[in-house]
Amino acid sequence: MGAKAPARLKTVRDWLDLTVERFNQAGLYFGHGSANAGDEAAYLMLHTLKLPLDDLDSVLDRQLTPAEIESLEGVVRRRVRERLPAAYLTREAWLGELRFYIDERALVPRSYIAPLLRDELVPWVSGDQRIDKALDLCTGSGCLAILLALAFPGADVDATDLSAQALEVAARNVADYGLQERVHLTHGDLFAGLRGRYDLIVSNPPYVNRASMENLPQEYRAEPQMALAGGEDGLDIVRRLLAQAGSHLSEQGILVVEIGHHRDVLEQAFPRLPFTWLETSGGDGFVFLLTAAELHR
Repeated sequence: MGAKAPARLKTVRDWLDLTVERFNQAGLYFGHGSANAGDEAAYLMLHTLKLPLDDLDSVLDRQLTPAEIESLEGVVRRRVRERLPAAYLTREAWLGELRFYIDERALVPRSYIAPLLRDELVPWVSGDQRIDKALDLCTGSGCLAILLALAFPGADVDATDLSAQALEVAARNVADYGLQERVHLTHGDLFAGLRGRYDLIVSNPPYVNRASMENLPQEYRAEPQMALAGGEDGLDIVRRLLAQAGSHLSEQGILVVEIGHHRDVLEQAFPRLPFTWLETSGGDGFVFLLTAAELHR
């Protein structure tokens, strides 16, 4: 962050303006919960000051104590110098109103699938369709597995990941939500070690292609690379998933997968699969749905 801020900076508003300016000057990259310097500065400041995250306007003219200024200097300095995602600095990430613990052992929680689960996948999961058993492949921090359990209270949820370290983070989140009896974590590669069939399988697998991996901003390089890298065209894991998912779905089962910006590549690779592309905040090219019947064609 450089030298200490001038002594005239005494209010939240003063520090917000300064922090936004410094974030922009440093050329920081955003995308782990905030979309711009202003949102990220506000979040980091409110979290550091232990103030409500949804009430910035009411505290803008609040006078800061010397201890609070020192704390702000420290977190802003780390964000600029270390280029860590804000979530790794605060040890938390939010999906809607749900908070998850996170650290460098797992990918910062973010997924277009999350809002779909909050809406219980309506209309693709109808009112008379039971979800008794669900699976989250490549669970990472466990956030989607937890959302599955919350969306479908009668379901048992399996969650797998190849990273034992990520599963340590997932276990903490599962415990935080009191879901140890319903969310079962497994260390393994995709479907390895799993038994039975699932009414719903979701996955946000590694899907960054090789060219993009070589040009990742520093903030993304702070995350576990195995949770991002999807091979030459980004679809290495997705191909394996599609080859195996059909034998793990129940007769009326559904598969939902996030693939980033690879819709065209995927459709060219699997021209016979009738992908349904779900509408998300980013558009209709990021998450696909297939039924068990469609996978068995």
